[in-house]
Order: sequence, then C-alpha cells, then structure tokens
Amino acid sequence: MNLSRTPMPAIATDRAWTGLVLAGGRSSRMGRDKAALVWHGKSLLRHMIDMLCLAGAARVVVSGDYPEYGGIPDVEHDLGPLGGLASVAAVLPDGPLLVVPVDMPMLSVDALRRLVATGARCACFHGHMLPLRLQLDSRVRDWLATALRLPQAGRSLHALHAAQGGIQLALPDGAASWLCNLNTPEQWREAAG
Repeated sequence: MNLSRTPMPAIATDRAWTGLVLAGGRSSRMGRDKAALVWHGKSLLRHMIDMLCLAGAARVVVSGDYPEYGGIPDVEHDLGPLGGLASVAAVLPDGPLLVVPVDMPMLSVDALRRLVATGARCACFHGHMLPLRLQLDSRVRDWLATALRLPQAGRSLHALHAAQGGIQLALPDGAASWLCNLNTPEQWREAAG
C-alpha cells in the first residue's frame, strides 16, 4: 500500500466513468434501512445517486436489493463491501469506477471529481477507504474472486487497495466533516440536526 499523500489533482476528466453506491448492508447498527432514511427531502440512496451524477458519472449503479433503482443484489451475502463490489463487477464493463457508501451524505462533489480525475488504478483519501476510485478490469475481478474465499481478515477494501497498487490522496480542507459514515441513530440525529 502506498501511504504517500499525493496532492489533489486538478479537476479534469475526459473519460466516462461509473458511480457505484454500496447499499447492500444490513444496517444493523442503525436498526433500519439506511438507504431509506430521508436526507434533505429525499432518500439517502437517491441523494447519493444524485451526488455521483453531479460529480459527472456517466452511469450510476446501486449495489443492493433495490429494484426501483435497478439495484444489483449480492450474489453471496454477508461478505461486506467486497461482496457487493464483486456482484456489480461481474456485470459492468471495464472502466473507471467511483465507489461511495450509501451512508456518507456529506461527501463533497468537488472531492469526488478530484478523486476520479487522478486517473490512478486505485485511489482513496488518506486514512479512508471510501470513497474509492478503482479501475475495473479482469485484474480486479480475479482478485475479488480469490479474496471472497479468504477469511474475513483478508477480505477488505484495504487489501483490495494494496493489491491494486492504490494511492492515498491528501485530505482536502473540511474532510473531517464530510467523510463521516452515519451508522447509528445517534450519528444520524447529530448529522441531520
């Protein structure tokens, strides 16, 4: 894993990329489906889809059982984010992919654009595996197929990042406020208030 802090690149991308919202989890700590929570008048899932569109995604795909959004359910359950990523990777063509969790509504559209514009094979912000820019191809699919058979400790976004020669970008100003996952009712109330 490359732990160097690569400076934020200029915003410029001339290649079509796909956005992916990871929404297939159980939401067990929240006690109800996080994707259905209302954020500024719309569901959290719709908010994240719209955010990826604003950032420039040519297409947005949902990982999870959401037929109203064309969601792609996990082929195998209880494998975490990699299980959702593998299910989606099996049906998507090769190309740049920007992965965001459904429970990070305060993400910055500008930062997402900058992450995509790196052109890196795999990139995230320092200390945060999501959002993640990933070059989807056979190398990633092969790694996922192998990793999903490993014990849980070897089945992580950190391991994916390292295997793909990922880089970590310096955190932009204000990142602490928008790189928060809202996993519990208390975190949700604090953020929504």
